[in-house]
This record gives sequence, C-alpha cells and structure tokens, in this order.
Amino acid sequence: MERDMEGPPGPLSEANFLRLATAGVRSPEFTGLCAQLVAELRTLCPLEEDISPTSGPEDADTFQIELSGLLQELHCPYAVLTSGDVTTRLASAHSCLQLLYFLSSELQAARLLRRKCPPLPSQEEGANAALQELHLICQALGGPEPAPNCPIPQLLEHVKSKVAEALSALPHGHQEMAPLLKVLLTAQHWEALEGIRLALCKEYQCRRSMMIMRFSITLQSFHWSERAEARSAALLAAISPLQKAESAASNVTVAQLLAARKDASRIISTSSGHCRHRTSCAINKVLMGSVPDRGGRPGEIEPPMPVWEKRREGGGDQRRGGRQGKKKKK
Repeated sequence: MERDMEGPPGPLSEANFLRLATAGVRSPEFTGLCAQLVAELRTLCPLEEDISPTSGPEDADTFQIELSGLLQELHCPYAVLTSGDVTTRLASAHSCLQLLYFLSSELQAARLLRRKCPPLPSQEEGANAALQELHLICQALGGPEPAPNCPIPQLLEHVKSKVAEALSALPHGHQEMAPLLKVLLTAQHWEALEGIRLALCKEYQCRRSMMIMRFSITLQSFHWSERAEARSAALLAAISPLQKAESAASNVTVAQLLAARKDASRIISTSSGHCRHRTSCAINKVLMGSVPDRGGRPGEIEPPMPVWEKRREGGGDQRRGGRQGKKKKK
C-alpha cells in the first residue's frame, strides 16, 4: 500500500517499516512517519491526543510521553506499547515495528469506514456552523432533534412550517414578532451584513475594554485608603472571579442579527419606569455617608486683600534724579 499523503517519508511498505523500526525512536524519520500516520488518522476520526515529530535523539522521551496518551485513547491492545516505563517501551526494534503496524492498521480501518459512510454535504467545511444553527432553531421551536442524515432542504421546510405555525398562534395585529429585515439577501447583502457585524463587534470590544480598564483603575484606587489595606485580600478574593470571567470579545453571529425583531428597534431610556422595574437592585438604595470636604468652590472663597509694603527710602528720588540728570541735546 502506497502512501496517499504528500511528502516524506516514503511508501508504507514492509521493507520501509523494518528499516525505520531498526533505527528506533531516536530517529527523526521514524517519529516523522508516526506523526504523519496520526495526522491523517485525526482527519478521519475525532482524536484529542496528538504527537509531534522529533528533531533529534534528545526529543525521544517527549515523543514517547505524547504517544502514551494517544495509544490510550486508541485503546491499543498491545501490552508492550501501553505498560511499563514510558521512556523504555520503544527500546527494541520489535516494539517500534509493532507500533508502525498498529498505526497503519488503524488508518486503513478509518479509510474503509469513511468510504462506506461518506460525509454528508452539510458536514463539509464551512457548513458545520449553519447546521448547528438549524439544530438550535429546531430546539427553540420545540420540535424533535433532526436526524444526522436529514437533507438540508427537508430540514429547512420543517423549520419554515414550524415558524408559520408559531406565528399563526399569535394575537391578531401583533407585530412584535415581525423581523426587522424582510428582504431577500443577495451575495452583496451577505457581505455587507458581515461587514456590519464585524464593525459592531470591533466597537463593542473597544467599549468593553474601556469599561474593564476603568473597573481595574477604580479597584486600584480603593487600595489607597488605610482601611482597604487591611482588607485587600478579601477584596481581591471577591473581585478575582469577576475579572477572570470578563472577556472583551463579542460572540454575536450573523444568525443573531437576522433574528432581530421589531421590538429591538425601539429605544427606551434606561431610567424609565419600564426598565427600572427589571434593573433596580439593592445597591441602588445605598446612600453615601459624610465625606471629607475637598474644596473646589472658588466662588465661595473671598479673594485675599492686597498687602502694601513700605516704600524704600531714596528709591523714588534716585529714579527722578536719574531722569532729570539727562538733558536733551539741541
């Protein structure tokens, strides 16, 4: 069997296996072949563990440690590869050859399974996100989970009928559920919508970063008082989970923009009674106590009276004499 992947190292032949197994785990060519086999295997079946090729004999122990986790995930049945000291499991040519045979057989089995059960068009690259959104729509509509092999057109028709059924149950004249966007989108519209989303995400990230920075500076100012110094540990313990949970990135998707309804276009003041009954909390009722007077009222302070100093003796006469001493030339 020849290798389907491009690049080194060579065909998957028995002679090549024997040559690389004799070189052992300290050979970069041997570890490179193992890494190539695992890389293709990861494209055919979901694997969490991975291995990296070595650049020299000094990386052999690291390679064997990574390989141990991979073989455990693959449920390798060979005890010589899964038991004993991790750094000595590939000490012999026999164990290295057994590893190559095991990885190549796993790859062959994965290739056969992929040919028997080819992936659906909806599972190709770029369609996974859309398929996930369709599954979420079905969950939101209260319908059953669609089958994995359900065609996309059939799934869309099912969603359309469910949405029409939900809209027909609304009271007559109810317009809150009407979408803001009612036109059919072309390719140019989709590009413009994605550009708007990216611009909004950038603006949101800037504003959120500024808010987080202000929050951090406010916390730093609390540490300046003598009372806060004694309780700095308790303050940090209360604030640390909040700081770790903060993220400046926005996860708004195009699907969420398309889901916007007419009620989202009404701008309501945050201080209105309609909003305050949902946003009011106990901290709004806390009153500030007496604080030190820091001044800052120049209008309430009388300007100081000027202080007159005694005129220096002889000062005026000298100045006048100096001026009179000079005569104009005719």
